[in-house]
Amino acid sequence: MPEPAPEGLDRFDLAILAILQRDNTVPHRVLGERVNLSAAAVHRRVRRMEESGVITGNFAAVDPARVGQPITIVVEVQVESERLDLLDAAKRSFAADPAVQQCYYVTGEADFVLIVTVASMADYDALTRRLFFENHNVKRFRTLVVMDRIKAGLAVQLPDQNPERI
Repeated sequence: MPEPAPEGLDRFDLAILAILQRDNTVPHRVLGERVNLSAAAVHRRVRRMEESGVITGNFAAVDPARVGQPITIVVEVQVESERLDLLDAAKRSFAADPAVQQCYYVTGEADFVLIVTVASMADYDALTRRLFFENHNVKRFRTLVVMDRIKAGLAVQLPDQNPERI
């Protein structure tokens, strides 16, 4: 039995999302053919999902190594104080740094987990100075250098929706 659709999304929306997560360059006309809707209806649905924040962006996935950023590092950051103003300042500084691909505020021993790509360890050293050593609220950080990129993506698992069944 298929899972129910999240509130506000029907089976057509989920089918559209499943296709767009694989390839967001599919024209609305082709999307419509695949999910049995008109191109105009697909356009309205996509626009609604963008405006409501279901779709948060449309971008190309780039292999960091092929553009001169061959080193991926996972960094666990622990802060001294969880005062809201200090946490917000840390979030802003992490989000603003172009080397930080992803940043998560987490539970557990670490307070933040960052995914970072850099060209060299010298670049990572410079990043640690500006983001961690110069931030007096960073208590400690732990560096995990990625040896092999097995899977990287941002696709979200959707409720079981087979576009062929619509």
